[in-house]
Amino acid sequence: MGIIKISDQVHDDVRRSATVMSRSINAQAEFWIKMGRLAERNPTLSFAEIIQMELDKADLAEGEQDDTVQAIA
Repeated sequence: MGIIKISDQVHDDVRRSATVMSRSINAQAEFWIKMGRLAERNPTLSFAEIIQMELDKADLAEGEQDDTVQAIA
């Protein structure tokens, strides 16, 4: 874990958004960082498309976990 210095204005924005989204301040900042990184890596995708891509990946990962549980059982 590291420390990131941000401006007071950005911290205030993160805090307000965290409250609205029912996230911790750290979780909100991590979400924005993740989305920004994904947007840079996928410049032709919209925010909605990036979210859908992440949901699809989560569904695949969940399916793989279900397969592992069934194989163990």
